[in-house]
Amino acid sequence: MGEASLTTLHLLATDPSAAAQAAELARNGQLVAVPTETVYGLAADAKQPDAVKKIFAAKGRPADHPLIVHLADKSLVTEWVETLPDYFDALADAFWPGPLTIVAKKQAHVSDIVTGGHPTVGIRVPNHPAMLALLQHINSGLAAPSANPYKKISPTTAEQVLFGLSGKIAAVLDGGPCEVGLESTIVDISSATPRILRAGPITKAALEAVLNIEVDEPDVHTVAVPGNVKAHYQPSKPLTLLSTEELAVRLCGQCEANTGVLYYSPQIERMISENSANNELVDLKLGADKAKYAQGLYHGLHQLDQSSATEILLEAPPTAPEWRDVNDRLMRAAAQ
Repeated sequence: MGEASLTTLHLLATDPSAAAQAAELARNGQLVAVPTETVYGLAADAKQPDAVKKIFAAKGRPADHPLIVHLADKSLVTEWVETLPDYFDALADAFWPGPLTIVAKKQAHVSDIVTGGHPTVGIRVPNHPAMLALLQHINSGLAAPSANPYKKISPTTAEQVLFGLSGKIAAVLDGGPCEVGLESTIVDISSATPRILRAGPITKAALEAVLNIEVDEPDVHTVAVPGNVKAHYQPSKPLTLLSTEELAVRLCGQCEANTGVLYYSPQIERMISENSANNELVDLKLGADKAKYAQGLYHGLHQLDQSSATEILLEAPPTAPEWRDVNDRLMRAAAQ
């Protein structure tokens, strides 16, 4: 039977046997979509290279892109990582379980298929009860990128996973909507100065407050880690980022019928409300604070992408440092 004709099981995390069932599938070399606090991941047993290869096939992802290995707790890190800096414990104790991925020199046994041929490996302890229960069952690590076709919007619900990958994977473990909604911060800890390789929910300021040392953060993230290609996280419909003022001008003019609008400000909400009788907009509101905006972003993009909208206009968020990860994702999502 070919991978494309699989029957994808929908396992509810509220079922006490679901985590054990998902673990059994992973042990047998199958792919299981899993919930984390960031986004849903597409997981395979990281100690089974042939199983990991299936991730790339299901997603249509290039083989030289590294994957993140998810572990049940920090005591397992030394099984995968050769050397750790003095500040590792402070980092792990402050941010694990949570949306932080570390990158460090890999142990020799870690497959190049997991690391994309790189000498380093990414490791994370996720903060989701269903995922942690699964990891406790499997007694290994789970290699897992986001559970979506390559370059498409990351899923934050099991339904979004099924929309993109149903029939290509063995199961999805449904743990409800993701709490954070954006991918983890990735930090290279293979040298004395930690370096942020991908912006995420844990900021440079938060890292420096814990470590009491400088953390390097480039203006643009281009290092070969998950999610850093120029065009990524993309809806299938054209996406345009507009400032509040630019979006207001568009809404005052003639928007095409069935234009999708994803917004957060009271000004835009007021305009849409006042013109609701005269337009055919498909509109969704995001939270105005950073955490709520981030949590709803991918979900909103998915909703509009699957709606009658023919294009999506998105009200760009603030550019303050704490919004860096949101703006990073949007820059890639709107790239032509």
